[in-house]
Amino acid sequence: EGSEEQLAEGRELLYELAQLYKVFADETRLRILSALLCGEQSVSGLASRLDMTISAVSHSLRVLKSARLVRNRRDGKTVYYALCDEHVRRILEMGLDHVAE
Repeated sequence: EGSEEQLAEGRELLYELAQLYKVFADETRLRILSALLCGEQSVSGLASRLDMTISAVSHSLRVLKSARLVRNRRDGKTVYYALCDEHVRRILEMGLDHVAE
Protein backbone atom coordinates (compact mmCIF):
# COMPACT_ATOMS: atom_id res chain seq x y z
CA GLU A 1 0.00 0.00 0.00
CA GLY A 2 1.21 3.46 -0.85
CA SER A 3 1.18 6.50 1.34
CA GLU A 4 -1.17 9.38 0.66
CA GLU A 5 1.80 11.28 -0.77
CA GLN A 6 2.53 8.47 -3.24
CA LEU A 7 -1.16 8.34 -4.21
CA ALA A 8 -1.18 12.10 -4.79
CA GLU A 9 1.97 11.83 -6.93
CA GLY A 10 0.34 9.01 -8.88
CA ARG A 11 -2.78 11.09 -9.48
CA GLU A 12 -0.65 14.03 -10.64
CA LEU A 13 1.21 11.81 -13.10
CA LEU A 14 -2.08 10.42 -14.44
CA TYR A 15 -3.42 13.97 -14.80
CA GLU A 16 -0.31 14.97 -16.77
CA LEU A 17 -0.68 11.85 -18.94
CA ALA A 18 -4.32 12.72 -19.62
CA GLN A 19 -3.24 16.23 -20.69
CA LEU A 20 -0.65 14.72 -23.02
CA TYR A 21 -3.23 12.42 -24.60
CA LYS A 22 -5.53 15.41 -25.13
CA VAL A 23 -2.81 16.96 -27.30
CA PHE A 24 -2.70 13.74 -29.33
CA ALA A 25 -6.52 13.79 -29.67
CA ASP A 26 -6.49 16.29 -32.53
CA GLU A 27 -6.24 15.11 -36.14
CA THR A 28 -4.39 18.22 -37.32
CA ARG A 29 -1.72 17.84 -34.65
CA LEU A 30 -1.41 14.13 -35.48
CA ARG A 31 -0.96 14.97 -39.17
CA ILE A 32 1.87 17.34 -38.25
CA LEU A 33 3.51 14.80 -35.94
CA SER A 34 3.21 12.12 -38.62
CA ALA A 35 4.85 14.42 -41.18
CA LEU A 36 7.69 15.02 -38.71
CA LEU A 37 8.32 11.27 -38.47
CA CYS A 38 10.20 11.81 -41.77
CA GLY A 39 12.47 14.40 -40.16
CA GLU A 40 12.81 18.09 -39.50
CA GLN A 41 10.67 20.44 -41.59
CA SER A 42 9.99 24.15 -41.86
CA VAL A 43 6.60 25.64 -41.02
CA SER A 44 6.00 26.55 -44.67
CA GLY A 45 7.10 23.08 -45.77
CA LEU A 46 4.63 21.48 -43.37
CA ALA A 47 1.85 23.82 -44.51
CA SER A 48 2.50 22.94 -48.14
CA ARG A 49 2.82 19.21 -47.52
CA LEU A 50 -0.36 19.07 -45.42
CA ASP A 51 -2.33 21.55 -47.57
CA MET A 52 -2.88 23.84 -44.58
CA THR A 53 -2.32 27.52 -43.92
CA ILE A 54 0.90 28.60 -42.26
CA SER A 55 -1.22 30.14 -39.50
CA ALA A 56 -3.00 26.83 -38.77
CA VAL A 57 0.28 24.91 -38.76
CA SER A 58 1.92 27.50 -36.49
CA HIS A 59 -0.98 27.35 -34.03
CA SER A 60 -0.79 23.56 -33.80
CA LEU A 61 3.00 23.65 -33.51
CA ARG A 62 2.72 26.02 -30.52
CA VAL A 63 0.44 23.49 -28.77
CA LEU A 64 2.80 20.63 -29.65
CA LYS A 65 5.83 22.57 -28.44
CA SER A 66 4.18 23.49 -25.13
CA ALA A 67 3.44 19.77 -24.63
CA ARG A 68 7.14 19.04 -25.35
CA LEU A 69 6.28 16.91 -28.37
CA VAL A 70 8.21 19.01 -30.88
CA ARG A 71 11.28 21.23 -30.71
CA ASN A 72 12.33 24.02 -33.03
CA ARG A 73 15.44 25.72 -34.30
CA ARG A 74 15.82 28.93 -36.22
CA ASP A 75 17.99 29.29 -39.31
CA GLY A 76 17.80 32.94 -40.36
CA LYS A 77 14.12 33.71 -40.87
CA THR A 78 13.13 30.06 -41.24
CA VAL A 79 12.00 28.01 -38.25
CA TYR A 80 12.37 24.24 -38.46
CA TYR A 81 10.49 21.75 -36.31
CA ALA A 82 11.27 18.16 -35.38
CA LEU A 83 9.91 15.56 -32.98
CA CYS A 84 11.20 16.31 -29.50
CA ASP A 85 12.70 12.89 -28.82
CA GLU A 86 12.52 9.16 -29.41
CA HIS A 87 9.62 8.82 -26.94
CA VAL A 88 7.36 10.86 -29.22
CA ARG A 89 8.37 8.73 -32.22
CA ARG A 90 7.61 5.53 -30.30
CA ILE A 91 4.22 6.80 -29.03
CA LEU A 92 3.20 7.67 -32.59
CA GLU A 93 4.48 4.46 -34.12
CA MET A 94 2.88 2.29 -31.42
CA GLY A 95 -0.45 4.09 -31.81
CA LEU A 96 -0.34 3.68 -35.59
CA ASP A 97 0.53 0.00 -35.22
CA HIS A 98 -2.35 -0.48 -32.80
CA VAL A 99 -5.01 1.08 -35.05
CA ALA A 100 -3.66 -0.70 -38.13
CA GLU A 101 -4.21 -4.15 -36.54
